[in-house]
Amino acid sequence: MSNVPYHAVAIGIGAVVGVLGSAFHVGVETLTAAWPAYLDTGLGLDGFPLYAAAALVAAAMTVASLWLVRRFAPEASGSGVPEIEGAMEGLREVRWHRVLPVKFVAGMLSLSSGMVLGREGPTIHIGASVAKAASDLMKWSGEDMRALLAAGGAAGLAAAFNAPLAAVLFVIEETRRQFPYSSRSYIAVVLASIASAIVTEYLTGSRPYMLLEAATIPYAWLPAFVVLGALLGVAGFVFNRTLVWSLDHVRRLGMRTSFYIFPTIVGLTVGVLMFVRPEATQGGELLAVQLTRENLPLAMLAFVVLLRFVMTMASYSTGVAGGIFAPILALATTIGLCYGTTLDLFFTLPDQAHTTFAIAAMGGLFAATIGAPLVGMVLVLELTSAYAVLVPVMISAIFAHMVFLALGGRPIYEILLERTLAIEAEARAAASR
Repeated sequence: MSNVPYHAVAIGIGAVVGVLGSAFHVGVETLTAAWPAYLDTGLGLDGFPLYAAAALVAAAMTVASLWLVRRFAPEASGSGVPEIEGAMEGLREVRWHRVLPVKFVAGMLSLSSGMVLGREGPTIHIGASVAKAASDLMKWSGEDMRALLAAGGAAGLAAAFNAPLAAVLFVIEETRRQFPYSSRSYIAVVLASIASAIVTEYLTGSRPYMLLEAATIPYAWLPAFVVLGALLGVAGFVFNRTLVWSLDHVRRLGMRTSFYIFPTIVGLTVGVLMFVRPEATQGGELLAVQLTRENLPLAMLAFVVLLRFVMTMASYSTGVAGGIFAPILALATTIGLCYGTTLDLFFTLPDQAHTTFAIAAMGGLFAATIGAPLVGMVLVLELTSAYAVLVPVMISAIFAHMVFLALGGRPIYEILLERTLAIEAEARAAASR
């Protein structure tokens, strides 16, 4: 088969994913701002009536999202990355007819409710669904189809964060076991990511989503980033263990009672927090930027870390559609600011050091939890445009990854895929009895 039509299809996939990803992004931002504003200023609610109404709206959106997933496309639960990796390995199937609409609508509902979830999960899964649709249309299978799944997923990540280089590296590093590497497939991934980024920039602008100003750090301070990386390696290990623990316990609760009880409670809580503690809600891209400018005291930063951690676990465990990239980055930012503020009690820090610690922490926690240090480095730099702190980011990311591995940690998506396959095998065994 000629490479020309294959690569043309990859470009087309990237362009379509760019449109859908931009629509998803704008839709979530619009809806997230609209319903709280309507309750607050439109209806003029205040105090308890406002909190009660917000709780009911957020809970309704959460339950509706979960119902769509459970009723029409159970594989649309969560981020979708494990599903794509499973499909590339021949263990799962991307049923794009149902995943595409469900992931879009259910993802918009869950993210707009205020839950601590990222938009990259839905857009990556949407991208792979578009790629599967194109493969079916062209009657391509085997390695050609698998490579296009990777290209579609990369296009989805590029659309989510306007980070095309990180998207390409994500395929190479995260799906290294499943990706059918060849010049043909590699070029398809690059072209799809570029096309998605161009369309996304045209529709939403070219400004980095988490633009942060940071100055070059003196070399004498580089050991501080080794320590930060080590701490983040431990944090990533705890994050992954707690996330799986939360998923298992919420599933057992659902099997004993109803799968909608816990999500309803989380939705009610999130609705109130949207007005009481907004820093404990939503994906966190804007929060990360905001926190670097507020100079909050250490106690408050530690409180935000705890809130974000708990709400990330609770939100993802509900089973609605949503990713964990953005929550990881926001949590890492707060940990980095805590670290910098603690050092500030004992030392005189260089200019903009707090921001540098925050940016480096993003790369470190991403490298540990996802198990992709190179992607973490590049993604953070593309998101923040803080290329002056490349070396601190690299140090934090690689030492976080080293400590994470030394503790016996495994990439979260690898664990989630194995968990999904085990649950399906258990269900089949129970049905055959």
